[in-house]
Amino acid sequence: MKSLYVRVVLLSIAVILVSSMLGFLVSNLYYHMKLKSYNDEKLVGIAEQMKSFIEAQPAGMDRYLNNAAALGYEIYVTDGHGEKRFYGRSFREQDLDEEAARKVLGGDVYHGVAHFPNKPFITGFFDNRLSNTVGVPIQTGGQSYALFMRPDVLLQFGELRTFFAWVGLATVIISLLFFLVSTRYLVKPITRLTEATKRIAQGHYNLRLPAKRRDEIGQLAVHFMTMGKELERVDQTRQQFVSNVSHEIQSPLTSIQGFAAILGEQELSGEERKHYADIIEAESRHLSILSKQLLLLSSLEQGEEALSKKPFALYKSIRQAAQMLQWQLEEKELLLKLSVPDSITIYGDEVLLQQVWMNLLGNAAKHIPAGRSIEVRAEQLASRIVIVVEDTGDGIAPEHLPYLFDRFYRVDRARERASGSTGLGLAIVKRIVQLHEGSIEAESSPSEGTRFTVTLPLSQL
Repeated sequence: MKSLYVRVVLLSIAVILVSSMLGFLVSNLYYHMKLKSYNDEKLVGIAEQMKSFIEAQPAGMDRYLNNAAALGYEIYVTDGHGEKRFYGRSFREQDLDEEAARKVLGGDVYHGVAHFPNKPFITGFFDNRLSNTVGVPIQTGGQSYALFMRPDVLLQFGELRTFFAWVGLATVIISLLFFLVSTRYLVKPITRLTEATKRIAQGHYNLRLPAKRRDEIGQLAVHFMTMGKELERVDQTRQQFVSNVSHEIQSPLTSIQGFAAILGEQELSGEERKHYADIIEAESRHLSILSKQLLLLSSLEQGEEALSKKPFALYKSIRQAAQMLQWQLEEKELLLKLSVPDSITIYGDEVLLQQVWMNLLGNAAKHIPAGRSIEVRAEQLASRIVIVVEDTGDGIAPEHLPYLFDRFYRVDRARERASGSTGLGLAIVKRIVQLHEGSIEAESSPSEGTRFTVTLPLSQL
């Protein structure tokens, strides 16, 4: 299997070769379409000047044509009766049609350069054949001649062509060398990223990659390290979750086993027996709630497939949640204020969102002192719906706020555990809100109460 480095080098060589070929084809096409007729016209003009000089001084014809050939032209002169004279370098192919020679002898001008056939890989300007010339008639000393000429490319452009050939070859070689070096510079960080993926697959998430580059590869390295840190956090969260679940299950099971053993082995009074039975019942209820919430979290992790969306009235949903918690509110003499317009309609899973309202209201009722108040208000803005649940309790210390939505997190672990709380409620709330493409935030200050703000987008309506 070829490495990326070899592939990029081979691709670069292929690009150079294909580009050179396409460049030649385009240039050749341009010559045939634009330059060929212009070149033919120019050569005819030079041939006419030769004709004028020879006809003016017929005695110096050979000497003049030899001098012209030395200046960079290939010349052929014929009388049509077997006399042929060549001046300058020989033509590669003497393929001139006899009919063309007769026409020139008859007074026509031969445009062999302009009529040279188009060929993709042959540039007519460099094709040294007798048919690729221009011809003019000459009358000198009472004799008719046909003069055919074309530029001697080797004589006119020989050194220049060699120079450009060396320039082109040197350019290709130097370009390839630069490609070899620059490609290694390009591929090296990708190779490091490949090694980093292997380390991540082995469970090593603490990656150190060069991130000083400001291009896409540098950004990829930064994002890759961020991904590694996030995977490390997720792995730690998963391990912590498993540990917490084990602890949350083990504690009530130990209590149930211990008190069940006491009930079965010791002589107890009716009051003691009832006390131990109540503890077993409470722990069993705690296990039941915990298992239900874990199953709910598992189903929510499936994403939007777990939702059953439909439009429903927000006020009605929150009022139903409040009615289910009425006994808690009345027991602590809490005042509940609802400021939710009847006109607000939400498109979502009514059952799950009602659990959000119940959890937020239940937490407030559970934690604030008796005689305080809870307010629920909602507002429909241009692109979102904002629902606020605010209480007048004692508030939450700032150090606890960042962890409120973590699974199994409890502000007061001893009191919360004794009350039967699993520490999963707010984690479930956050997941439900996220599935509805919304957000939830918590704000609190000691002695000033706590405020939860749920934001849901209107785009789902």
